[in-house]
Amino acid sequence: MSTAVTLRDPRTCVSAEVWDREVRLIMRDHAMDRDLAERTFGQTVAYLVVAGKNPDLPMGPTPAVDKGVHSFTLDTPNYFAFCEENAGRYIHHIPHLPEDGEEGPLVLNSTIQAIRAAGFALDSKLWNAQSVDCNQCYSGCHDSPGK
Repeated sequence: MSTAVTLRDPRTCVSAEVWDREVRLIMRDHAMDRDLAERTFGQTVAYLVVAGKNPDLPMGPTPAVDKGVHSFTLDTPNYFAFCEENAGRYIHHIPHLPEDGEEGPLVLNSTIQAIRAAGFALDSKLWNAQSVDCNQCYSGCHDSPGK
């Protein structure tokens, strides 16, 4: 007997109006087509929901997902409402600097594992993962922005 896995849909974490607005903002600010902007916002929502529920877990987005995070946090009324509804508190976004530590494969691996454990599908292209078991970080991948 097989067990069906039900994935969480990030669209259920925001209203249809907020989804559309955030996708359009990402399209505007990052010259993305609608499909990529929706994928980006979906991964942003999954990441933020999981980060909000796990404040003590070292987590961080890839540069691709971080575009959605930055866009959403700038739309403060919608972002604040999202935080209150999904975490019960404001989810801070603290940009990473190399000297901050907590960098690399372990943070990305724990982020990917936490998103999957929460029931969200992982877009491996946006997380720079060749598979869901990838433990590389964008800092070490062949297509790293720094290379």
